[in-house]
Amino acid sequence: MADGYLEKHQRDYEARRDAYLRRKKHLPPIIRKLQRPDDEAL
Repeated sequence: MADGYLEKHQRDYEARRDAYLRRKKHLPPIIRKLQRPDDEAL
């Protein structure tokens, strides 16, 4: 019983992870720009 239980949970986890990674790939990348002061001599 324990082996079937663990295998089922492993398959469920992998399915959720695969779905998450597929959704993640379709999101635009986060672009962060550095905030610089107007006068760079500061």
